Amino acid sequence: MSSGPTTRERAFLGLKSDPGIFLGSAGFITVFVIVTIMLGDTARRAFTTISGGLMTNFGWMYIGGVSLVFIFLIGVFVSRYGRLKLGDDDDDPQYSLPAWFAMIFAGGVGAVLMFWGVAEPINHAYNVPMANEQSMSQAAIDQAFVFTYYHFGIHMWVIMVLPGLALGYFIYKRKLPPRLSSIFAPLLGGKIYAWPGKLIDILAIVGTTFGIAVSVGLGVLQINAGLQKMFDVPMVSWVQLLIILAITGLAAISVGVGLDKGIKVLSNINIALAVLLMVFILATGPTLTLLKFIVESFGIYATGLPEVMFWSDSFDNNPGWQGSWTMFYWAWTICWSPYVGMFVARISKGRTVREFIAGVLALPTIFGIIWFATFGRAGVEVELADPGVLTQPVVEDGDVPQALFGLLEAYPWTMASSILAIVVIVIFFVTSIDSAALVNDMFATGEEDKTPTYYRIGWAIAIGAVAGSLLLISPESGIATLQEVVIIVAFPFFLMHFVMMYSLVKGMVDDSAAHQQIRTRQWEKTDTAEKLEAYESRPAPGYDEEGNPLPVPILEHDDEGNIVIPGNVVIGGDLGVVGDMTDDPDEAEAMESRFKIVEQTRPRSEDEWR
Repeated sequence: MSSGPTTRERAFLGLKSDPGIFLGSAGFITVFVIVTIMLGDTARRAFTTISGGLMTNFGWMYIGGVSLVFIFLIGVFVSRYGRLKLGDDDDDPQYSLPAWFAMIFAGGVGAVLMFWGVAEPINHAYNVPMANEQSMSQAAIDQAFVFTYYHFGIHMWVIMVLPGLALGYFIYKRKLPPRLSSIFAPLLGGKIYAWPGKLIDILAIVGTTFGIAVSVGLGVLQINAGLQKMFDVPMVSWVQLLIILAITGLAAISVGVGLDKGIKVLSNINIALAVLLMVFILATGPTLTLLKFIVESFGIYATGLPEVMFWSDSFDNNPGWQGSWTMFYWAWTICWSPYVGMFVARISKGRTVREFIAGVLALPTIFGIIWFATFGRAGVEVELADPGVLTQPVVEDGDVPQALFGLLEAYPWTMASSILAIVVIVIFFVTSIDSAALVNDMFATGEEDKTPTYYRIGWAIAIGAVAGSLLLISPESGIATLQEVVIIVAFPFFLMHFVMMYSLVKGMVDDSAAHQQIRTRQWEKTDTAEKLEAYESRPAPGYDEEGNPLPVPILEHDDEGNIVIPGNVVIGGDLGVVGDMTDDPDEAEAMESRFKIVEQTRPRSEDEWR
């Protein structure tokens, strides 16, 4: 069985990446950008038709499917497989917990919080998702935050944890190539190195590129809105293209200095700046109200989640709402889940499955709730004090990108805080493009840090090009176009997640040692007080007479199932042997096939042997 691309394959056109994967993905992206720009409105209408059909007919599948993945991960977490490590059994984590969290957060999701932190709660409080409460009432506001936390809490991270966990397991436990196709090795076998595997990796690169491009497009619109607020910069395509060029250029520089000096340093800086901006809102806004609401939000989320995680609006109380919001979010997240999953797996080597699931689900969710409780409630308070100041431009006029800057206008030091916000947004997108370029290169090459730097710079440019083409074809409805494209691209990935769950479980079961049966004290008929006292005084297997646990021997097995004891064996006390013994090497080799352990028990005392 081949273990990867041959020398002849790699020599094609001098490529250091797999030619099939590289040319297939790069070719598709190039053709998409050219055709999209050339067709213009025709392309936009096609995107609208296809995405509309998917939203109408498959919304229920997205809602139920993501919640099913959540339940699956909980099952893995509590199972014995939660103790398995993403790597060899004795590997230790490479990064500290704070550094690990900072890189997870800045890998792409931080920029999303900047864009929707004010806009989403305001939208849902004004246009109530279930259409069962009065607009901007307290009940409507509570429901708005339930859906906001649903969209950016555990469920969003569930979509990224599944491929991240599977990638981390198969890449660092089984030492398979860092590609999405490696997840399916238990099902495809050696075909992961042939065209079935290559097709999966092409889809992974295309999905990553489009998912991050949508994020970049949203960020560019938000940066443009901020610049318009501060300096009257027009909201036009050429300005947005210049912003894309600037962000892509900065990302290329970050790519050049590497993971530890680029992404890691920028992530730590940006987390600090984002927290600074949040503290500014807390300190200069209605501080007590915001602090109370942060605490309250965890209860709102916990009580509301069981209902909304399966709600699919079967009575059409608010037609189209779920497709525009929940389905878009899940499709968007599914698109970039291979990228975030690969990136998080890359920085999580040495952590247990249980640590990975708990850390990647809980830490960003907790931070996200605090973030939205702060910015979202601050926006609600501004709207309640001056009705229409945010809902008119953000909801009625659809100018979502200016929501954050509309909030900052109601706070002191507007110019300084707006500049800080733009800096945070820019750095978030620089780290997002840098991370995605790194992952795309790994998917195309099947190795880490194998290709020259300009390969990763090329992937960064591809992301910028896709974002630019989508904004160019429909500058007046940029967000809608981004939503439609991502819903189309995500569908095959969504179906892949169901197969991924089965493949991961199969791999874990196949790799795990046999589950040892629980052993207990052996009792005989106990019909007197003396017998009861005697049996109760005997220690259970694995404990000495004082009740202290005995060391558990770790037995290794060779390929034929024989027990192998490396090194010398020291026995304190007598040795009982069932069968023959010899110190002749030839005789020992002949006896090897008959060797077996009859029973493993606690060490017996000298009196017991006699």
